[in-house]
Amino acid sequence: MMTRVFLVTVTCLAVTAGQISTAQVPSTTTAQPTASQTPAAPPPSASCPEMASALTALMRSDMRLRDWSQLARYRDANRMLEPPAAGESRVVFMGDSITDGWQQPRYGGFFPGKPYVDRGISGQTTPQMLIRFRPDVIDLKPKVVVILAGTNDIAGNTGATTNEDIQNNLASMSELAHANKIRVVMASVTPVSAYHVASPGGVPQTTSRPMPRIQALNGWIKSYTDAHGDVYLDYFSAMVDQSGVMRKELTEDDLHPNAQGYAIMAPLAEAAIARALK
Repeated sequence: MMTRVFLVTVTCLAVTAGQISTAQVPSTTTAQPTASQTPAAPPPSASCPEMASALTALMRSDMRLRDWSQLARYRDANRMLEPPAAGESRVVFMGDSITDGWQQPRYGGFFPGKPYVDRGISGQTTPQMLIRFRPDVIDLKPKVVVILAGTNDIAGNTGATTNEDIQNNLASMSELAHANKIRVVMASVTPVSAYHVASPGGVPQTTSRPMPRIQALNGWIKSYTDAHGDVYLDYFSAMVDQSGVMRKELTEDDLHPNAQGYAIMAPLAEAAIARALK
């Protein structure tokens, strides 16, 4: 794929150079258009940087299609991870970018000193997580799994998805965990806001991820955990402001928590894990 990007970019440069060269050569004849003739407008053309950018995006999409659920992301890390030590209460966090980003040093690290394993992947939806639930959760032999998922389904990252679709996938992950004697902590979807819209034409997170849908899904998660002996981890209530959206100081982009956001989430996760281990 990289070779194709290189070849197309070189071709683009060559064609552009040819067009410039041709434009600089004066014509030997000058044809005057008749009254009935209207000069055709030149077709729109993309610049080389635009073509290179589009091809890079295509390459990224091509890689995702080859490994849609991104099973390869943690394959080597899973292989190198030692089995839990005797008496160790390993916990796996399954999720999307909110879980994935928790590993960044600027957020204080991912529960330093704890036998917790981060298996979040940015942008993922519940069907993708369900596919990789065995290698990234079950095979790691945890005592507890913490599942945080659904916001990207609502945003349509992998196509239009109903709340019922999300619920079915979450229920399937819970059932797989129970079948393998893994206790389940299911987290609420975190709130979003519209305090930091990048540009006047930008789409607010509250539009791509409507709060009523998030609240409805959270209501289902709470009911499901109560009915199936799982633990409900309520991030939402601790992160929402009086207007019903994520508190402005907890995020820089209206979706992902910042250091203050994770500082609120961490003790809530610890408390939920402790309840699950009782």
